Amino acid sequence: MERAISLLLALLLLFGCGCAGNHPEQVPLPEEMSDALPENPQEPEGSGPTDPASLPGAEETADPIAEPEDCDFVKVTDYIPTIQVDLAYAGTDNFTGQAIYDFTDAYLRYGTVKKLAAVQEQLEFHGLGLLLWDAFRPTAAQFKLWKVCPDPIYVANPENGFSSHSRGNTVDVTLVSLDGEAVEMPTGFDDFSPLADRDYRDVSAVPAANAKLLEDTMTAAGFVPYFGEWWHFSDRDTYAVEMEFSP
Repeated sequence: MERAISLLLALLLLFGCGCAGNHPEQVPLPEEMSDALPENPQEPEGSGPTDPASLPGAEETADPIAEPEDCDFVKVTDYIPTIQVDLAYAGTDNFTGQAIYDFTDAYLRYGTVKKLAAVQEQLEFHGLGLLLWDAFRPTAAQFKLWKVCPDPIYVANPENGFSSHSRGNTVDVTLVSLDGEAVEMPTGFDDFSPLADRDYRDVSAVPAANAKLLEDTMTAAGFVPYFGEWWHFSDRDTYAVEMEFSP
């Protein structure tokens, strides 16, 4: 009986202090109540320490993709997304009337692509861009061109030395508007008339000005123009003829 009264008084004292809004010293629970409490109370779900692996951004960061070496072959549009590509020798609309390439993507040395990107950026100030007619040419394609047209005036004889296109640093290129529309130039591609050379006095003012803009911009970026073809430019930095790579 006395033990029951002691327990009741302890409970009254405990709850009475709590309701008054004070913070009295902790009152030890009677032995019967303390025995009923779990030894290791569980923390509420979600209240424990956060696993660092679950924090945003905690996942492993992927290694950055290494920049290519200047001599590496790359797809041009991977690095100049706004450039237009229409490889003339990938179809039949060329002076041979035959498809010479079995691919449609333009590839060049990375060092040459960086210079071409600078040209594209400058031309955009004029509301213009580049259209590639030819870029890297596999040596097998050069043999095929020579077989179709064995004339050194128009095609480099692969037995005497391949075209600079096979070095991956040479382009045949023209101007287009930013929406891809053709811009008036002295001639079309692979025109072998005197109008195709860089003496623009025999063509009208607009195509002459456009060809001169292309030439000046390409030259400033590090390309060397070929006098006989207004569309033909080679990177000043040269590379060996590539005998194995093919797109």
